[in-house]
Formats: sequence, structure tokens, C-alpha cells
Amino acid sequence: MAEGDVIDVRFFAPPADLAHCFTTFYRLEVNVPPDEKLEDWLQPEWGNLRFFTDDPPTAQALKGPRVDGARFQATGPSSCMTHFTLGRTRMWGIGLRPLGWARFVADDASAHANTVVDGEAAPPFARFAPLCDVLCTRARSDEEQFDALASFFRQLAEPPRDQPRIQRVHEVMVDPRLLQVEEFARRSGLSKRTLERVCARHFGFAPRLLLRRQRLMRSLAAFMLEPRASWSAVIDRHYHDQSHFVHEFHAFMGCTPSDYAAQPHPVLSAFMAERKRIWGSPVQTLDPPT
Repeated sequence: MAEGDVIDVRFFAPPADLAHCFTTFYRLEVNVPPDEKLEDWLQPEWGNLRFFTDDPPTAQALKGPRVDGARFQATGPSSCMTHFTLGRTRMWGIGLRPLGWARFVADDASAHANTVVDGEAAPPFARFAPLCDVLCTRARSDEEQFDALASFFRQLAEPPRDQPRIQRVHEVMVDPRLLQVEEFARRSGLSKRTLERVCARHFGFAPRLLLRRQRLMRSLAAFMLEPRASWSAVIDRHYHDQSHFVHEFHAFMGCTPSDYAAQPHPVLSAFMAERKRIWGSPVQTLDPPT
């Protein structure tokens, strides 16, 4: 079966009034034979809500517990790989920007960093459980489900008071020229201590780790989109040398770059290529806040 027949993904731009809160809404179809599974590794990302119609996957963050059989899986912001196996299914994914996390989850993001949970059983995510009736079914069209999603989130919560600060921090963070936490704080208009608090609560990690993660994701995204390229051709210019990159890669991903490249990535490769084509950006961590 050709890859294009196995993976079908469709992206939906959030409505203008919700665009600051979400990266994208997307519908993914995996069409493998009933007795087959696809295996892949999610890269570091922001928080996500994922709803499955059939055959829910197994998923496990690098050092966390495994979640198996949950039709609604919720993840916090991550700085490591998440392993998953996926059978024949239909999935809706909702990518939360840090502002979306602050508005709709409204819990300390650092407490949920690098976790995967059954969303119906975890209190911070239980408020999204009514979406299971809308999204965990094939009875509605994509357009009907998208409209229901938008309506649900419009009625769920008002924007947080910290919205301008969160957006400013996010805007500064994604600048590929940014290197130092001191500059991060200055350009955000915050003290270093306040920046630490804002990043931990709404972004899930300390400022320095966020900048390291951005640097890794720029390199990793470039490699995934150019599979014939060597790592040396795509690593971010802010790494001192290739050994520095290898060390950082292992710290985040738990393996070497060559080991990661040798693993199959049937879902992620198709997803990133289509996201880049449609959305202009291959991964949500590199998206600007608007």
C-alpha cells in the first residue's frame, strides 16, 4: 500500500477569533489493514488534544507511563520524544498554543510537561470530554465537526488577563536570532525572574530550555523535510559544532541523530510535509503566536 493511500491529513485554520489560541485543527485518517500498526515518534511540541474514532493508539513519553486505549489523549508541552503505535483510525487533533493552554486548560503547564494522559480521566482535561461525542465518530462530515469544534471553544472560556504578556514572550521566543535568556527577557519587557514564571506556567519550561528546544526543532524540521540531506547540512547555525548538536539531540530525544534517522516515520513525515505545504510551517513549535 502506498504511503499516500495510508495517511490522509487535512488541516483547518482556526477562526479568526480563536487563531491566537490554536496552531491548527486537523483531521488524520490512517488506512492500514485491521491487523497492522504504524509506529512513530512525536517530536517536542506544545500541548495537544487528540480524539480517535477507532482503535485508539498506545502512546508514551520518553520517561512517562504508557496510555493505551484512550479515545481522548491529552498531552502537555514536551521537550522529548513520544512513542506511539497507531492502527486503522480517524483522529482529530487540536494544537494548543501557549495562549490556548492558558485560556482553556488554565493550569500550570510545567506540571503537565512531557506527559500523555487519558483526557477523560485527567481533571485538567475533563472539560474537553464532551468533544468525544462530536469527534469520536464517523457520522459527521469534516466541516460539521470543525464547526462544532469552533463553537465549543468559543463558549468555553474568556481570554486570560495575561494574554498580551504571553503573546509577547511567544513572539520573541520564535525568533531564530535569539540566543540568550538575558536578551529574551529584555525584548519581552520582563525581568528574568518574571520571564521564568511566565514560561513555566504557560509554556511548560524554563526560558533557557525553550531556546534550546527551538534550536533543535529548527534543525530537526529541516532534516525531516529533506530526507536525503545530511545532518551536517541542516543543523542550526547556533550550534558550536556537530558534536554540540549530537549532545543536544540526545538530551532532548534520547537517541543519536543517526539512530533517529534510521527509525521509520510514516506518520510524522507525511504530516510534516503536508503541514508545510498547506500551512507554511512543518511543526507547531516554530509557528509564531499569530
